This record gives sequence, structure tokens and C-alpha cells, in this order.
Amino acid sequence: MSFWNVVSRIILKGRVFVLLVLIAATLFLSTQWKYAHFSHTEANILPKDHPVNLAYDNFLELFGEEGNLILLAVKDSSVFKHEKFNNWNALSKQLREHNEVSYAISLSDIKKLRKDKNEKKFIVEPLFEEAPENDEEIQRIKEELFTKLPFFDNLLFNKETGTLQTLIYLKKEIVNTPVRKKFVLNKLNPLIDKFEKDNDLDIIVSGMPFIRTMNSSNIQEEMQMFLGLALLVTALIFFFFFRSFRATFITMIVVSIGVMWAFGFIGLFRYEISILTALIPPLIIVIGVPNAIFLINKYQHEVGIHGGKARSLKRVITKIGNATLMTNLTTAAGFATFIFTRSQLLSEFGVIASISILAIFLLALLIIPVVYSFLPIPQEKHLRHLNKPWIDGIISWFEKTVRYRRVEIYITTVVIIIISMIGIYLIKVSGSLIEDMPKNKQFTKDIQFVEDEFGGVLALEFLIDSKKPKGVMKLSTLKRMESLNEIIDEIPELSRSISILDVVKYTKQAFYNNNPEYYQLPTREEQVFIMPYVKNSSNNENLLATYVDSTGRYTRLTTFMQDIGTEKMERIEERIDARVEKAFPKEKYEVTMTGKALVFLKGTNYLIKNLIVSLGLAILLISLFMGWMFRSFRMILISLIPNMLPLLLTAGVMGYLGIPLKPSTILVFSVAFGISVDDTIHFLAKYRQELIASNWKVRKSIYAAIRETGISMFYTSIVLFFGFLVFTVSSFGGTIALGGLVSGTLLVAMLANLLLLPSLLLSLENRIANKKVFKEPKIDVLVEEE
Repeated sequence: MSFWNVVSRIILKGRVFVLLVLIAATLFLSTQWKYAHFSHTEANILPKDHPVNLAYDNFLELFGEEGNLILLAVKDSSVFKHEKFNNWNALSKQLREHNEVSYAISLSDIKKLRKDKNEKKFIVEPLFEEAPENDEEIQRIKEELFTKLPFFDNLLFNKETGTLQTLIYLKKEIVNTPVRKKFVLNKLNPLIDKFEKDNDLDIIVSGMPFIRTMNSSNIQEEMQMFLGLALLVTALIFFFFFRSFRATFITMIVVSIGVMWAFGFIGLFRYEISILTALIPPLIIVIGVPNAIFLINKYQHEVGIHGGKARSLKRVITKIGNATLMTNLTTAAGFATFIFTRSQLLSEFGVIASISILAIFLLALLIIPVVYSFLPIPQEKHLRHLNKPWIDGIISWFEKTVRYRRVEIYITTVVIIIISMIGIYLIKVSGSLIEDMPKNKQFTKDIQFVEDEFGGVLALEFLIDSKKPKGVMKLSTLKRMESLNEIIDEIPELSRSISILDVVKYTKQAFYNNNPEYYQLPTREEQVFIMPYVKNSSNNENLLATYVDSTGRYTRLTTFMQDIGTEKMERIEERIDARVEKAFPKEKYEVTMTGKALVFLKGTNYLIKNLIVSLGLAILLISLFMGWMFRSFRMILISLIPNMLPLLLTAGVMGYLGIPLKPSTILVFSVAFGISVDDTIHFLAKYRQELIASNWKVRKSIYAAIRETGISMFYTSIVLFFGFLVFTVSSFGGTIALGGLVSGTLLVAMLANLLLLPSLLLSLENRIANKKVFKEPKIDVLVEEE
């Protein structure tokens, strides 16, 4: 008795026990849901021990979390009317009262330095003591602000456009916790909405804590939408094909339990729900339905032949079970390759996706035969879809095309390969923290506003190690920093920098009675006169703490950059590195460029390289599966060609349409390859069965395989096409690209497997149609003879 005969006996004889085990497993996994929650930290693609991550961790140790700034901006001339002006400043005071806020800085918080000649020190004074009572006072404040205080230009205002900005610094310990989300959604947003309504002003809100919160909320909403849409679309298509409420309901039960298990696995492994793992539940629906199609279609096909329920259910398990197992193994292998990327984000996605795919196979194999064993045998009306004229017409077209137009198929294939190869050379690599965010959301539009007005929201940090205690405050170090500052000013994608340089320049300006012309580094002679004033000032430590560590050895220089891709960033890095190498001798200084934005951009290049490796690994693993099944190198090549062609075409289309290679689009290839090869396995399994039955008559076997597996392959491909197409309704650019490209790739893969694959088998019939190619007994595990 074969292995699958034993499996069928266990499932059908112990059907009550099987159902109890499934219920117990579902109840257990449901207890793990409480551990599955959305991630509150930014996705870090790089491995923890990567040099870029280590440099960033070193920066955080010295200066703490740098992504804790929320920006409020207003561009409206009416804000300089005394009532609105005072309300704008009062807003920062209101925000400062919240426990989540470390401090907030608005115009009313600006402090001026005034030289006290008698005491030889700088006195800190507010820009204005009391809230201005009329517009004339505000105009005087505005004039002083815009003409005499360059320290705050591009920080709290833009003197060219009149835009004002308030800086809100969250407490660093809450930035990567649920507290940040609650503050933004439940406190900040309602407060801003009320302020806008009361003052008739449009407030721009940005900064990474705010962007991350709004983005993750959008992901949560879309995950629920995708689940609903995936269930609805696959149910409608399934019903359209089978015209059976019973079959549709059973299938939806199977995939719904699969989704429950997927969430349970996330909780069981204590993983957080990221932008990638959020895609797994709807993916399980889309991938799980084809399993049901093959099993139910085979059951109904067997019932139509001999009418016996028990015999039909047994044959479903023995004839389809192993082929379906192999197809799910290849799909799971496509996802499992992400585990080897050494990226936590991708590794977790690979683990949960591959386990969930195998779980949905197990659920379909157990639930569908067991449930049908309790139900009456399908009636004639349930079997009509097997002989519908339009389906017969489609399958006949495939058969006739393979029979009579193989030359045209090969010519079309060669043309597609040539055109695709040209398109591949047009592909560009892109990586951006914001690029794939929803363009129609206000928080995304606000990012563009901040970029235009203040240079960007993505912090780029420079950590400068002077290698000596108090080495930062030496004039020679400051001049070297000024050289770095000059190159930053020359790069339009970077904002004006903020560093200890600005404090030093401001002290010189204050020494010369706040004349803005003296906002510059002091000379050595001037430093001799200014230093006593600095040392005698009580707020000296507070002025330096943000920019210099306690030893005076390390300092930071912060700039903000626009949402640029990896290619532009690499050119910027080259310019800056050249200046750093010239200005900072390596034996005396160490300068490190870091920041969350840089970590992400570096992660993109790392990810693309690793995903290309993972795609190669997926192809290798699936080739090994094919080798194990067919024991022939020729069969491995024949099975791979129809599945590589769609990937080439997709890559070519990306090049022609200007769709860049980025984390979201590179996923397409591994996912699509792992799924598309399923059709190949089903076709070759049936082909092998027909070869045995027909005494190795290739042509008869191929046409029989097209007729029987063609219907299921067509059904599953349509379900997969529309199932993945669901993702195109997303507001995230990456998800749209993933859905559109995968659905298109799988549709082309179906055509390749029903046209090119049988054509290749026919053309090479004399070389492959023998028992040496299909060596016993390995291939016998695929199917059982009639």
C-alpha cells in the first residue's frame, strides 16, 4: 500500500478525530493572537552586525534617539496678526504640558544672547517678554527675527517665504512604543484639528514620529480591507467557476482558518506585524483557494466518472495529495529563501509565509475530504461546470495551438526574450523611506511642503570624533567642520545644517552687539576675547549639550535631506566623502555619516543584492525538487523555461514603464516564481500518469494532460490573477506594484505552462519519453496508476 493510500485511510477513517485535532489547533493558535501586534519601530533591513547599523547604534549611545522630532508649520500671512500669532505660540505651550513631550520650541521660546560688558558674560533674554498686544509689535518682532537672528533661520522660520515652524521633541523613550501612537492619534491630531478650525489656518504636520504613526495606521486599515476584498473576490470567482454555494462556503472556511492560523503563528513566534507580514493573511487566501480548486475539481471529476463518493474522496487524496504537496512546497520554498537574507524584516516574513503556506495545504487536504464525506454526493448541476462550452473552447484553443502552431509559440518566445532583455537594461534601482507611501494622504503631501520650505524631514547625521577630550571646541576642529558645512550648503537636496558651529557663530554675533554680519566663526584673536564671556555664562552647558557629548570629544552635525533615491544618495556621499577626506586627517579625526534615512537607503542596496541571491536560491531549490521527481537534467530545464520566461517579461516591462527595482518590486520575482511553478508540477504529474496509462505515447499523454489539468490551471490562474490584483487598490506604491506585477506574471506563467511547456515536451519527445527520464520509484510518489 502506497504512502498516500495510508494517508487517505487515516483521514477518511479518522475524520472525527481529524476535525477535533484541527479545532484544538485552531483554539490554541487563537490564544496566541494577543501577542501579534503592529510594529512600533522602523523596519531595519540591515543585519544587526552590519557596519552601517553599528555606526548608527554608536551615534544613539552618544546622543540618544534622533527620530523624536515632530514639526508643525504654517504658511499664511494672517499668522502675523496678533491674535493668531499669540495662539500659534500658545499651541506649543499646550503641547509642552503633555507627558509625552520632552520640550517644544516656538517663536515665543527664542532666546537672544546679549553681551554684558560689566560682568563679561552673555545674558540670555527672550525675544519678547509678554504676548504682543497689537500688529505693530508683531511686525517689529518679525523684522528682528528675519534680519537679526540667522541662528533660527530655516529652523523656526523661513525668511524668504514667511513660513513659521514649531519643533516638538517627544521623549526619546516613547518614540518606539505604543505611547507615541496614542499621543499622535488621540492628543496631537485632535488638538491640531481644533486649532485649525478656531484660527482658520492650515497647519502642516510632519516629522518621522508623526509620519510613522500615520503610515502604520494606514497599513492597519488596508490590511483589513485586503482581507475583506481577497475573501470577496476569490469567493465570487470560485462561485462563478463552480456554481456551488456549498463548494464556495467550504473553501472560504478553509482559507479563513488559514488566516486565523497565520495570525496565530505571528503571535507564537512573538513577531511584530510589519508592512510585509501584514500581507500574509490576504496572501494565504489567494494562495489557499487554488488548493481547494484542485481538490474539489478532482473530486467532482471522479464523481462524474464513476459516481462513488468514498472512492472519489480516496482518489482526491491519493492522486492530488502529493502533487499539491509538491506545489505548496515549491511556493513555500520561494518565500522561505527570504530567511537567508540575514535581514530580520525579511527573515520573519519568510518564516511566517512559508509555514502558513504549508498550513493552508494541510487544512485543505484535511478539511475538504472530511467535510465532503459528511455531505451528500454532488448532484448533476454541481458537475456542469466541468463541461461548459466556453471552458471547453478555451482548453481546445490551448490544445490546437500546441498541436498545430508550435513554431509560432517558439518565435513568440524568442521575441519576448529579446524585447525583455532590452527592457532589463533600462531598469533603475531606487530606495526611499517615503517613496511608496500613499500619495493621496495629507501627511505625504505635508512631507513635500517641509522639503520645499525647510529642506526635508529625513535627518542625516555626521558624527565627528576629535579623538581627544574637549577636542571639538578647538578652533581648528570648528574650521574643519565649517568646510564640511560648506559642501552641505552646495547640495540642494540637503538642508542647512545644525551643529555646534551655529552656537559658536551666534556667540560671536552676540559679542559684536548682535550684528548679523558677524554671524561667523571667530578668528583666533577674537576667540581670546569671546571665551571669557562664554565661560561666565550660566547657560553654556545647555547650549552645548545637544551638539557635544559630555567629554567634548564627540560632536554631531545634523542636516535634513529630501526624499531622494539610492542613486542620488550615492553621488552625494561621494562628494561629501571627498571633502571629509580632505578636511579631516584620518590620524586625528573620524567622521561617520549616519542617521535613520541613511540606514534605510543602505538597506535598500543590501536588500536588492540579497533578494537576487534569494531568487537564485529559490530557483535552485525548486530545480532540486524537479530533479528529485523526474531524475533528469533535461526535465529540470524544460520545467524551468516556462517559469523563467514570465520573470524575464516582467523585468522587461518594469524597465520600459520606468518601474524601479526597489524592496517592494524585487519581492515580485521570488513570490511569482514559487507560485507559477505549481502549474508546471500539476501538468507534469498528470503527463507522467498519462504516459504510464498510454504505454509511453507522448502526444496522446500531452493532449490528455492539457484537457484535464488545463481547467484547474485556468481556474487557479484566474483566481491568483484577481486575488493579487486586489493589492492594486492600495494607497501604497510598493503594494500596488507588488499586486500588479505578480498578477501579470502569474497570468503569463499560465500561458507559458499550457503552451510552451507542452510544446517543448512534444519537440523533445524522443529524448524524454522513456523510463530513464522518469526513473522509478521517485516519480511514482506523484501519482498512483488508475
